Amino acid sequence: MAANKKIILTAEGLKKLEEELEVLKGEKRSEIAEKIKVARSYGDLSENSEYDDAKNEQAILEARIADIEATLKNAVILDESEINNDKVHVGSFVKVVNLNLNKEMTLKIVGSNESNPKELKISDESPVGIGLLGKQVDDVAEIETPGGTVAYKVLEISR
Repeated sequence: MAANKKIILTAEGLKKLEEELEVLKGEKRSEIAEKIKVARSYGDLSENSEYDDAKNEQAILEARIADIEATLKNAVILDESEINNDKVHVGSFVKVVNLNLNKEMTLKIVGSNESNPKELKISDESPVGIGLLGKQVDDVAEIETPGGTVAYKVLEISR
């Protein structure tokens, strides 16, 4: 992550990260410390795969904790009450029709840390997110995707 890069989060995204951090620092750290303690009791650490696995798990956990803490330090919380529905912004729900497939869907534009395509939460830094930002109802966004150009018509903007 670039130093001091501001990260846009919704209030919901902030809450999820804070909850995850609490779990990781609390029960997950305790679980791994217990695994290390048990593995140490097996004796010779040089050939102890349980110990190596627990230490690797600990390193991954600590890296995730550091990542979340850095994200929270650089987070800008989106005040969704200030979002108007005239244009697509981060935090907007956007009902669009994919003109290539004639398929309607409602996307939520979120900061990159909250994106989840399966839940139709689209990053503001993704091609679709970038293409829709600033658009108004009835605008058509032609977006270059890995599969080719896709045209989305904005049907409705809400929050």
